Amino acid sequence: MNYEGIKLASDILIDEIFSIHYFEYMNNFNFAGESHDFWEFICVDKGEVNIQADSKVLTLKKGDIAFHKPNEFHNVRTNGVSAPNLVVISFGTHSPAMKQFEGQVFQINETERNLLANILTEAKRCIASPFNNPTTQKIELSDKSFFGSQQMVQLYLEELLIHMIRSHFYSRPEPLPVKSIKKKSDTELYQRIETYLEEHIREHLTINLICQDNLISRSQVQKLFREKHNCGIIDYFSSLKIELAKQIIRENHHNFTQIAEFLGYSSIHYFSRQFKKITGMTPSEYAISIKIFTE
Repeated sequence: MNYEGIKLASDILIDEIFSIHYFEYMNNFNFAGESHDFWEFICVDKGEVNIQADSKVLTLKKGDIAFHKPNEFHNVRTNGVSAPNLVVISFGTHSPAMKQFEGQVFQINETERNLLANILTEAKRCIASPFNNPTTQKIELSDKSFFGSQQMVQLYLEELLIHMIRSHFYSRPEPLPVKSIKKKSDTELYQRIETYLEEHIREHLTINLICQDNLISRSQVQKLFREKHNCGIIDYFSSLKIELAKQIIRENHHNFTQIAEFLGYSSIHYFSRQFKKITGMTPSEYAISIKIFTE
């Protein structure tokens, strides 16, 4: 019996990666702008920014992603109030399907957000260049890249672009099979609890209170967050508090004592210990480090 294989088509194929960034900007950051002969997108993880794309000026909010086609002039400015977190990725591709992204701004969904997170996770395993340096012009690969990490960056980026084209330009696929219902239910439960944590970010929460307010068992909520973040829900809540503290520091309107009080910490000393435990820096060290890329 003779077998004959087929070559599968690649509707989106990434040829090169030029930059992968995760920026935490001060509220007075201003990037004058540039143009280059490859694609780039900017996604707002937190906060709000103003961008220019050729002659268009746009305001992007949390979850918005904007694409810049090759040779399109673009810049980024903060609004003086919000201190944003941004994902910026630039890449080379000759795929005709990319034309659908020209001049487009989308609101990413949960699947696309997870794919972005996967890109950043794999990039950290193979790229030595710091992700927060806007002046990087050539990525330096790590000499200890984790097996397959470079390929996974490419695959996750291709999957993200394919998913976005399917989501925004094609009709919805057939309904989910029955085996996917539980996964969908867990996702909805996670999103509900995450919203609850964000709404109570200034309070001191316990596992018992979280479970009571959300009608969920202790074991279920811990399992949910360990599967999602590889940590317990209280550790995750602490990281949310510190992420908000970092944003407030970058907005430069409050001192550390005020921030600690705002976030419900019992003392400035406890706040500083938690901040260093999670970020590896004291609040003062973080404030100094983040200003380097603004001045």
